[in-house]
Amino acid sequence: MPPPPVTVILDPEDDAAYVRTALAAHGPAVGRVTLHPAPGTVGEIYLAHDLLAALGKPPLLPGRFTPGTDPSWHAVTAWFCAIPVTRLTVLRAHLLSHQRLERLLDLREATGLHLNLVCHRPRLPATLQRALHRVSHTITGGLNTARTSFGPPAEAPPAPSRRTANRWITLPTLERFDSLDSSSHCIGTCTPPMIKWRHRPKPRPRTEATLREITRRIQTRTAHPRLAATLAAAVFTAAAAHQLATARLEDYDEQAATLALHDPARTVDNCATHPVPAWAHVFLRAAACMARREPTQGHRMLAQPDDYQDLMRFAEDARLRPPQPPSSQRVTTGVDWWWRERQEIDQLDAMLARDRGRPPRWSPR
Repeated sequence: MPPPPVTVILDPEDDAAYVRTALAAHGPAVGRVTLHPAPGTVGEIYLAHDLLAALGKPPLLPGRFTPGTDPSWHAVTAWFCAIPVTRLTVLRAHLLSHQRLERLLDLREATGLHLNLVCHRPRLPATLQRALHRVSHTITGGLNTARTSFGPPAEAPPAPSRRTANRWITLPTLERFDSLDSSSHCIGTCTPPMIKWRHRPKPRPRTEATLREITRRIQTRTAHPRLAATLAAAVFTAAAAHQLATARLEDYDEQAATLALHDPARTVDNCATHPVPAWAHVFLRAAACMARREPTQGHRMLAQPDDYQDLMRFAEDARLRPPQPPSSQRVTTGVDWWWRERQEIDQLDAMLARDRGRPPRWSPR
C-alpha cells in the first residue's frame, strides 16, 4: 500500500504559532513525531541523529556493523517501523538539502508514514520542488489546516520518579547474562517446543510499575535496536547472551508472540521457544527490521559476541543488574555479573572434595 501524499504546508510569515502547534502534536507513543532539525548542520548523518533524538534516544550507535552499510539510518527506519510512527512533521523544510529531503522521502517509502514538510516561506525553494517532483504531494497553508495535518496535542509522558529513576533494578533473570560459553544455532529447520523450565526456575512476574521503568530505560539508553532487543529478551527469557545470539529472523514470530532460542549442544535448556510479553515486542520488532535492512550472517537478529562489551555497558547504563553479593563477598567495585556462577563453581568444588573422601559407590567384580 503506497504511503499518503506528502503534505507541504506554507508558512509565509514564519509565524511561531506553526512551530508551537507542531511541537505540541509531538508524541512518539501515539505515532506522531515532530522534527526541528538542529541549526548549522548539513550532513545526512546529523539528520538521522536528530530523528533518533526526537524519539528520545541517544544519537550514537555503538558496536560493529557490516562495512558499506548506513547504521544510523537503518536504526531510524527500524524504530519508526517498530513504534510505529504514522506521521512525521519536519519544520524548516525549506532549509533542507536535496540529500536530506531524499532521505526523508526514502523513510516515508520504507515505513508508509504521512510526511508533513513545513516551509516557512511564501513559496517553495527550487531544491524542495525538485525533491517533490517524483512523489505525490499537496501544497496547502493556513494554521487551521496545519493543525489538522499535525494532529491534536499529545499528552506528555509521565516523568519518572526522582526516587526510582536512578535506582538499580535487580533482576534474577540476568544472573547468567554475561555467560560467554560458546553456542550456535541449529543447522536447517528447527522448531523448538515451548520452554519447560526444567533446569532453571521460571522467572517470577514483575509489577507493572517495574516493567514500565525497565521499558523506559531500555528505550532511552540506546538507539541500537539489536542491543535493546537483546537486553529486553534477557529480562523475559533469563537466557545468557551466547544463547540469545542464536536467534534468527525466522525465530521471532510476531503474530504468535514467541521467540525461539537454540541450544544444539544441550548446555542450557535445549532449543526452546519463549513467550514474548507485550512490553518487549517493540524492541524485537525494531531488531527484526534492522536485521532485514542490514543482513548479517545467518540473518541473526540479536547481539553477537563482537557486541558483548557494548551490551554490558548498555545494561549498566540502564542500571539493570543481577542480584549482587553481600558487601563482605564483593570482588569488584562495579556490577558483579559472575556471582551466581562463582557460587555454582564453589558448590561443585565442595561436592567433588567430599566425593574424593568417600569410597567408590561400586567396585568391579
